[in-house]
Amino acid sequence: MKLTLVIMAAGMGSRFGGGIKQLEPVGPNGEIIMDYSIHDAVKAGVERVVFIIRRAIEEAFRERIGARIETICADLGVEVAYVFQENDDLPEGFAYPAGRTKPWGTAHAVLSARKVVKDPFIVINADDYYGQDSFEKVCTFLKQQKDAPGVCCMAGFRLENTLSEHGSVSRGVCTQDEENHLVNVVETTDICKLNGGIRSGEQELAGSTIVSMNMWGLSSDMMVHLQDGFAPFLTGMSDENKSEYQLPTEINRKMHEGKAQVTVLETAARWYGMTYKDDVPMVKAAFERMYGQGVYQNDLFADLK
Repeated sequence: MKLTLVIMAAGMGSRFGGGIKQLEPVGPNGEIIMDYSIHDAVKAGVERVVFIIRRAIEEAFRERIGARIETICADLGVEVAYVFQENDDLPEGFAYPAGRTKPWGTAHAVLSARKVVKDPFIVINADDYYGQDSFEKVCTFLKQQKDAPGVCCMAGFRLENTLSEHGSVSRGVCTQDEENHLVNVVETTDICKLNGGIRSGEQELAGSTIVSMNMWGLSSDMMVHLQDGFAPFLTGMSDENKSEYQLPTEINRKMHEGKAQVTVLETAARWYGMTYKDDVPMVKAAFERMYGQGVYQNDLFADLK
């Protein structure tokens, strides 16, 4: 069993350079958030990294990120693979709608890796920092389960640790049972700090509310479930130009069908991301503090060799 990290990076723009938030340097030596995710995942036991990109950005991605990561991972005995999320990757009998410009969503992105991911895997966003505690908990869970069918997990973050000081955010608000099994995820929009509290419209939310940041630990058979669910999604979608095949929605559906059980692994880790341009200085300051605390060292991957 080779634990795999799947990084969803297909949303990165074709024009690399300024303005592409996944490439914003946040570390003292120009490290980007993906560097820290790969470091933390390998430290926790990941042996394979799979990048989900679009074919149109392959050359630029390999030049700016992939080649460097491949060299680092080769030194660590970690495999690197690439897969492509393409809009015409559809089941037989379906065609990409002529008026659609959007990709098919996160479940489709993960499904793009079905030919190379055969083991339990962790799914993350390319531009989110999840923290070492999150990777340790998710990796430990997956290794203990030994790829039991349908037995999955999710890193559960405290809402107060995932907010931006500069505007509203959307989060998957979670409901769980007494055994910390996920019951439901509700995508909640326009969440912001207001008058000393946290609100989404008229709804007040507790800072301790557990939310999903799209960090999942999935058994290998979830690929089969995603593949089986894609054609029904395409047949029943409400808007052929805008509907998206989303990973949280599909995991929810599999749970309600009795085909998956998701354990919520609560973490006190602080999530960092650059939702707004004004978030960048705060994220850089956070990494500077982490270096000062010894969480990371100047040669980022040296502790893994």
